[in-house]
Amino acid sequence: MKHALSVISLFLAALLLCAACYLPKYSFTGTSIDYDLIKTIQIDKIVNRAPYGWAPMEAMFNTKLQDKYVNQTRLKQVKRNGDLHISGEITGYDQYNKGVGAEGYSAQVQLKMTVNIRFENPKKNTQWERQFSATSQYNSTQQLSAVQERLVTEMIEDLTDQIFNATVSDW
Repeated sequence: MKHALSVISLFLAALLLCAACYLPKYSFTGTSIDYDLIKTIQIDKIVNRAPYGWAPMEAMFNTKLQDKYVNQTRLKQVKRNGDLHISGEITGYDQYNKGVGAEGYSAQVQLKMTVNIRFENPKKNTQWERQFSATSQYNSTQQLSAVQERLVTEMIEDLTDQIFNATVSDW
């Protein structure tokens, strides 16, 4: 009886091992990239075309977007002819009064950043163009210049997550 259980256990373990070879591949980053087919990514410089802006945000955005793909995928970045291609521009950087205080003045200001992204995956014959937006708030008693770097960093993190998920995530 003991021998039969050992043989059955061994058979089940071998069966599970073989089945694991044919299961879909998942990663901890949530990507759904077939690395046998997709090996490179081309990320063009995302330029700032917003009527208003903050000078460092273009460089900050480009660095964060490239870092996202370097750190969370095995794709090699190339200057041209990538298996995946991302291009676009920053189209908006605006402030809005968000909340009104008891005195009738603005209590909160919302900062909004918008980017237009074009994505191509020639291997799967996929392409799209989409706008992504992120917002952050600050107290109207503060000067934008005092909180701008923190707010822009938060919005860039949000935007690059959205773009990453839209292009290579399996959500």
